[in-house]
Amino acid sequence: MERSKLLGRLAELGRPRILVIGDVILDKYLFGNVERLSPEAPVPVLDVVRESYILGGAANVASNLLALEAEVHLCGLAGEDADQERLVGLLAERGLDGAGIFRDPARPTTVKTRVIGQSQQIVRLDRESRQDSSEQMHERLCAYVDAIAESVDGLIVSDYGKGVITPRLLEHLRGLRRRRGVPVVVDPKDIHFQHYRSFSLITPNTAEASLGAGFKIKDERTLLEAGRKLRDELDLEAILITRGAQGMSLFQRDGSMLHIPTMARDVFDVTGAGDTVSSVMGLAVASGLGLEDSAYLANFAASVVVRLFGTATVNRAEIRRAIEEHDGADL
Repeated sequence: MERSKLLGRLAELGRPRILVIGDVILDKYLFGNVERLSPEAPVPVLDVVRESYILGGAANVASNLLALEAEVHLCGLAGEDADQERLVGLLAERGLDGAGIFRDPARPTTVKTRVIGQSQQIVRLDRESRQDSSEQMHERLCAYVDAIAESVDGLIVSDYGKGVITPRLLEHLRGLRRRRGVPVVVDPKDIHFQHYRSFSLITPNTAEASLGAGFKIKDERTLLEAGRKLRDELDLEAILITRGAQGMSLFQRDGSMLHIPTMARDVFDVTGAGDTVSSVMGLAVASGLGLEDSAYLANFAASVVVRLFGTATVNRAEIRRAIEEHDGADL
């Protein structure tokens, strides 16, 4: 891929209207210092000096899309608790409408708390429900989708396995794809692989693709087998397997396979990198770009966010800068 060509593709990104549906998460960070062990047990004591809250999961996908200048609608579930109020407040601060976030008294708002001492993550605490949504909540999600379905240019499914994305909801979304012909990008969870059939694109990491394929990806041969198997069995236009330091591999319906090496020079934190990939892929294909060009842009976007601490977003100027600063004429 030539640098000038990819910069041209970046300039071609539009401002499509995209619906993000999935598991919204509140990422909480506790920062402090560890200087002693507890007298009660052989564990470190963290003296907390500050805390912060960031949008995660489907909410981070929506936040990324907003930073990338798309028009965004977000749909998901939260609890009837203080964390829901904090989540909706953060959405409002970002300029995101919380009308599609429905309060479910049967579940807590999903919160992932990361405890950080001396710039190292000590432990993560998860407060969540993994139960499928109730019939009432399912109907409210579908009603929201149907209300805006005719005006969206693309759909991103952010599946973290917290109960929003269910087989019956995926079937409803598949009906939207058949009816409208809009691209649907799925950031998958292994428990639902067989229900992603006939969507446009899924973006699993290596571990998720291994679970979906039913065998471990351990070398180039098993990578090829897994990519082709999932693409064909699920009747996808493509599958993009993200491989960390080994880059990304794109398997398309025409049988072609493209490997894109990583563009990341420094990796500080991979939190949210998958959200960034699905965001850029969703934006790019909804703008009419081809899958290969979209994957190159997603790769550069991921190279930006892994250099940042915590769940982060990326904008078009940062992607442009990453492309321009990359060594060599070819990418």
